Amino acid sequence: MILMDLCKIKNKVVGKKQTIDVIIAGKANRVFLANDADKDIMDEVCRISKENGVSVITVESKLRLGRACGIDVSAACAALLK
Repeated sequence: MILMDLCKIKNKVVGKKQTIDVIIAGKANRVFLANDADKDIMDEVCRISKENGVSVITVESKLRLGRACGIDVSAACAALLK
């Protein structure tokens, strides 16, 4: 999947809390995580994703991930829903 295609997908959530919530609920298909996100966020999202069998795709920056998701601010992480 090309990162820029994220803005076209309606079944997604953006942000740490929402991403973690859908992973734990078993509703996440794939997680996108920015390389420049805070280490604590990266560690937590990676750990929870691994525990729940969700693949994580890293992207180069929060700004690029936010833009790819169609929002005007940066985003540390996002998830595609099943």
